[in-house]
Amino acid sequence: MRAIFAALLMASLSLSGCINTGDESDEDFEVDSVEKPGWQIGDWWLYTFETAQFGEDTARLVVTEIRDDDGLYMLGISSEREAQRHAVINHNPFLGRVTIDDLSVYENGDQQPVFNFPWTAGDTWEFTLLGEYWSAETTGSTNGMAVVEATSESGHSMEYHFDGNHGFIDYFEWMNEDDELQFRMTLTNTGNDYNGDVWFIRATDLKDRVFEGPIDGEITDTFVDSGHPSGIDFNYYVFYIDVAMPQGGTGTLSVKDHVGNSILTRTYTAGTQSQELATIPSRTDEYTLEVTLTGGQSSIHFMIAGGIENYWEL
Repeated sequence: MRAIFAALLMASLSLSGCINTGDESDEDFEVDSVEKPGWQIGDWWLYTFETAQFGEDTARLVVTEIRDDDGLYMLGISSEREAQRHAVINHNPFLGRVTIDDLSVYENGDQQPVFNFPWTAGDTWEFTLLGEYWSAETTGSTNGMAVVEATSESGHSMEYHFDGNHGFIDYFEWMNEDDELQFRMTLTNTGNDYNGDVWFIRATDLKDRVFEGPIDGEITDTFVDSGHPSGIDFNYYVFYIDVAMPQGGTGTLSVKDHVGNSILTRTYTAGTQSQELATIPSRTDEYTLEVTLTGGQSSIHFMIAGGIENYWEL
């Protein structure tokens, strides 16, 4: 009898263990009770931003407006430099309009459901962001935060954590198909009643091209400024130039309007390794881009966007 009882007890424990294992994933998935936050003007989140182009920088994302009629928050940044970088590099998807209902962000004028409230382990959904089409899944939780992992059709990957206590992202990372960092943001502090200047530049890409040497003669390209799709003229252009002139390479770059007036001119000597981010006045026109390059490893990466500046003093 003792042997039979022991055998039954062991079988019962074994079965019980299997049942608990099946429920373990649900039990382990725990997120903070605040699912969808209600932001207020002046709420802010201090992040460390990391990009392949610019390294690390620190700035605050700030709620600047609540447009109840449109169902929108406006989210700006405390660094004008970071606002300019986003305008031309397009690395921070969380600036500008954010929907009140589900914190969807905008890409190419359309709402994108980056967050999937209420958080449930195993939920899957799709959206477009950073020029990529993503398939996302809530894969688990960490320290009370929902963890989302996403992959794009071209092999890019994202992971981000939503912090219900602080009402926004705690961590966000975007890698390309070669597992190279494109953008990372890490929350370091948060608060409300922000006082200071805040910017958001609503931008339209005009040209993004990489030139590699050696070039026989001169390469020309064109781009047209017909204003923002909303019909508003740009306040200025934001441009970014990444230059590498190793092994004795040299180069020139110029941008001219339709009658030949130069709005931007640069000359690069041998050994130049530089990055430049700046603004220049805008005017609706057709422009010609002219580039020369010598040296087999020389390169010039030129990007320019038209920007409409939004500025707040809170």
